Amino acid sequence: MWDDAFPSFLIGLREGLEAGLIVSILVATLVRADARSRLPQVWTGVLAAIALAMSFGAVLTFTAANLSATAQEAFGGVLSVIAVAFVTAMVFWMRRSARTFSGEIREKVAGALGMGAGVLMLTSFLAVGREGLETALFLWTTARAAGESAGPLTGAGIGLVLAAALCWGLYRRVLRINLTKFFTATGVVLVVIAAGVLGYGLRDLQEGGVLPGLTTYAFDLSGSVDAGSWYSTLIQGVFNLMPTMTWLQVVGYVGYLAVVMPLFVRGVKKETPKPTPATAELSESPPSPRRRPAWVVPVAVVTVPAVVAGLVVAFARPKPASSETVAVSETECGKGFTAPDTGRQTFQMHNTGDKTAEVYLIDPATDAVYGEVEGLAPGTTRDLVATVGGGSYAWRCVPTGAKAVTSATVHVSGGGGAVKAVVPVSESDLAAPLKAYKVYVDQGLATLETQTRQLSADIAGNHLDRARTDWLTAHRTYSSLGAAYGTFEDFDKKINGRADGLAGGVDDKDFAGFHRIEYGLWHGQSAGELKVPAQQLVAAVVGLRKAFPTQDFDPGDLPLRAHEILENALQFELTGDTDEGSGTNLATVDSNLAGTRELLTVLKPLLTKESPKLLPGVDADIARVQKLLDSAHQGGSWTPVEQLDQASRVRLDGATGQLLEDLAPVPDLLEIRKSA
Repeated sequence: MWDDAFPSFLIGLREGLEAGLIVSILVATLVRADARSRLPQVWTGVLAAIALAMSFGAVLTFTAANLSATAQEAFGGVLSVIAVAFVTAMVFWMRRSARTFSGEIREKVAGALGMGAGVLMLTSFLAVGREGLETALFLWTTARAAGESAGPLTGAGIGLVLAAALCWGLYRRVLRINLTKFFTATGVVLVVIAAGVLGYGLRDLQEGGVLPGLTTYAFDLSGSVDAGSWYSTLIQGVFNLMPTMTWLQVVGYVGYLAVVMPLFVRGVKKETPKPTPATAELSESPPSPRRRPAWVVPVAVVTVPAVVAGLVVAFARPKPASSETVAVSETECGKGFTAPDTGRQTFQMHNTGDKTAEVYLIDPATDAVYGEVEGLAPGTTRDLVATVGGGSYAWRCVPTGAKAVTSATVHVSGGGGAVKAVVPVSESDLAAPLKAYKVYVDQGLATLETQTRQLSADIAGNHLDRARTDWLTAHRTYSSLGAAYGTFEDFDKKINGRADGLAGGVDDKDFAGFHRIEYGLWHGQSAGELKVPAQQLVAAVVGLRKAFPTQDFDPGDLPLRAHEILENALQFELTGDTDEGSGTNLATVDSNLAGTRELLTVLKPLLTKESPKLLPGVDADIARVQKLLDSAHQGGSWTPVEQLDQASRVRLDGATGQLLEDLAPVPDLLEIRKSA
């Protein structure tokens, strides 16, 4: 978490110390001017500034949460660029002002003392408020970059507490800090951090569609850099440097450093040092006449920013259509649905029937889906959130075991912008991919029959060394047919069953197939002991090859298997759970990857149509995993999973996990939905 916390710790320390020094000087000046009665005015201004900063942070958080995903990226990118501008201005200002910092503040306080309570309060409010707003903006951008990590807030909290302690020590004259050196050193680090924030912001703007070049990468080190290692995590968290960066990010990062860093360093060198180092130690100020003017109640001052922020969030939040309850059933589908306003809407879907149902908000002309709720039980209500634009809308209710029903169509006038919808595929759309994949499986089963017969012959002839080689060849062929496993029925258990769950384990009479033979070949069993299991394997493969053309191959299985093949590989193969002695789990993963690649090839026309940007990213992920697998394959042997070094294992797991994440949308994109 420290990698995410450090940038925020530094900004919290700097901004906290800067604001704290201002408050310390204000308080010290008033105390030494015998004007203690004016202290509440200072604290009121400070509290108002803190309330303003926190309210500003709340507005950023909640208004961004109400935007679409694309708009959130664009919004975050813009604010990241603004935050970089603020931080850059801050480090240059503090570099120039550190030597005369306390003197300038005393001059302002002296002027405020003569002009009344309001001016003194305003002085403290403006002095602290600026730092608070800068801190809130920078924290928001770093917290957003860190995702769900609590690091940024933790780091900022530690920095602010440390800054408060330092300011107290300076005020009590128990500490001496050379502010010029402090702000110069931290300024250099913040310039580097700001360059990373700029790069992250540019990537957000690309993902939000504001800037081009999202898929134009300057480099992709994800295949050779372990994203989960401590050093990689530290670099990503502190400097926002990622293993994969676009050209725009790199140009922005390097360009910012090339311009800002020399200017900052040159400005430091040009400053003429004074004979004695500037410190935060305070000197006496001449006393001012004691006054006791009325001051604004702190509670009221603190409340105003909070109320204003609440109003901004309330008006920025889209008004949900939560008062509109829509019925879901065979007889009342869409009852209560009226033309909604444009924008992001929330509908309460209430199942008034006696069957669990699915419900979809659709465009009746194209069957495009704008939102859906699945598994809605009888008598229950759930929210469906969708963005509505000008067009036609209807509800499609699909009760379990019943015919789909479509409600009456309502027409929404007005703009609302382009609204993205998923156009569902039909069984006919998947007919061609299914036919192509069946041909692939038929050919694979024919090859598998030949290979298992050879394996059985090896064992019958007592050629066990040759049998081990031929076992792996045949097992890899079977492992490449993953998308068809759901249709193989009981044949899969006979061909590739595991000992897990069997009463007798590896000695159980029902333990059969490739893993049974693997156990025997790598645990010293004789050819006589393996002859029957090998013959049984051949019989099972022959039976499957004969039965497959008549088996019910659901076309909906194809998009599901695109994700599940490698999900099983990550769960069973990359953990070594299925290893019965051969140490060839990575060879199996390699075959699983080949099978996934073949499946994506037959699905490519549909996936390209539904999501043009998906396959390029998936292809890059596959290439990354393939490269890692190849590095574990030397000659004819594979490195066993348990013998991989920790870094290689983490790298392979991480690359496979990223591939699975990018494959996750495929089942939804190609889901077959019932028509009315």
